[in-house]
Amino acid sequence: MGTVASRLRAATLSLALITPAGIAHAQDAAYPQAHNGDGAVNNGYALSRWAEDWTEKADPAKRDDPLDRLKYIPLDDDGDIYLTLSGELRLRVNQTTNPNLREAEAQRQDINRVVGGADIHIGTHLRFYGEIAHGGISGRNLGVPAATLRNDVVIQQSFVEARTDIGEFDVGVRYGRQEFTEGPNLLASQRDNNTIRYTMNGWRFYARGSKLRFGAFDFRPTAYGDLGTGDDVDDPARRFSGATVGVMLPKTFLGNSNLAFDTFLWRRHNDVGAWGGRIGPATRWYLGGWLRGDVGRVNLDWSVNRQWGYYMTQDISAWQAFIAQTYRLGKSKTAPRVGVHFDYASGGGGYGNGKLRNAYSPFGNNIYYSYQLYLTPSNLRAVTPNVSFSPVKDVRVLAEYEFAWRDNVHDAVYRANGQPFAGTQNGTARKIAELARLQAVWTITPRLSFTGRYEHLKAGAALTDAGYKSSDFLAGWLSFRF
Repeated sequence: MGTVASRLRAATLSLALITPAGIAHAQDAAYPQAHNGDGAVNNGYALSRWAEDWTEKADPAKRDDPLDRLKYIPLDDDGDIYLTLSGELRLRVNQTTNPNLREAEAQRQDINRVVGGADIHIGTHLRFYGEIAHGGISGRNLGVPAATLRNDVVIQQSFVEARTDIGEFDVGVRYGRQEFTEGPNLLASQRDNNTIRYTMNGWRFYARGSKLRFGAFDFRPTAYGDLGTGDDVDDPARRFSGATVGVMLPKTFLGNSNLAFDTFLWRRHNDVGAWGGRIGPATRWYLGGWLRGDVGRVNLDWSVNRQWGYYMTQDISAWQAFIAQTYRLGKSKTAPRVGVHFDYASGGGGYGNGKLRNAYSPFGNNIYYSYQLYLTPSNLRAVTPNVSFSPVKDVRVLAEYEFAWRDNVHDAVYRANGQPFAGTQNGTARKIAELARLQAVWTITPRLSFTGRYEHLKAGAALTDAGYKSSDFLAGWLSFRF
């Protein structure tokens, strides 16, 4: 599972728009897929389905079953124009005791996800991608499900992409509704835990050589309704834009290594930001660095970012640091790994005057801390030893134990949606919780997998002093993709 499931990251990649005749040239000049900002995969499944390259299926000898025919459907005699179809069905059950960390009847969520996608490539320079999704939920003690859990039908993604070669660089622009993951997973994620994924609307530019890449973007997030396709609109209150420069470091850096380093400058504006019960405009800048890859048997995923700007009348001054590493105990890629990650997110000022020192992630992967969504990288210090191993073939197990504290005891404990646990700002205890997490993924076939997960959150004094309780989470989900 990489660095703690590589931060549960589906690595980023993109060899989009490649026809059979163009494969060799593109691979020779391409920035390494694992680090190019898209999460691309050759002949396999990616979180963003448009990031998959199935041109291998143009050869009938490499098709294993009838569904493989759907991955490469030629639309002209030369095969330069072709269609790739994709789909997913996910059935899931969640059980949570003491929902919202209050003593109450357990919540059960019975969730289904249905997704279908179509990817049309017109030569090597143009493509159109569209994806529709349905999310359903039933169960007990549900409250009012969000539109990302219950949605009759949504156009989840729809974009056009154009690209060309300029010298040794692959240059392109993607415009429309799309998933964006060009950055550390704890800052920018598809949020696959949701039934309907997190998407953005706007444009993204990229230029990639063999060792150097550049990206720029300007987006507004999708504001989902819960009915048909007409109520899913660009959010007029929020805007996210920025740029990234990435470089592949020399193989001799830190010895025998394969490392990438990105530096990024982002800007997030929100007309309806909320801290300390107040709502008002906020602009937050992010300047950061991200180092990840392998050094021998060690896998690194290190990122640090500085945040500044304003919230209403307060200046923002905040930091985040996510330092994760694992060590592979054998030569095999499936050998056991042991590791630890250290996470820091500054806090303070959410309930007072002076500077706002609460760090904030634009749309990060909060299940990294808790599938119950009870922690987020704001006013947080955490240490998490972990181990991953394969007890039998095709099964991977990840076990973690996390210790979490407040950075600033005069500020609240914050949950994944950025809202505080009411009353926690009035206490003085530092310890938030201890969390035990166990996950097993069984790859039954290349298309079918089962995931089981258990978590126990033992509430610390920062929560219990405000009346909050401990909680257990148990879930299982079956995923089929083609």
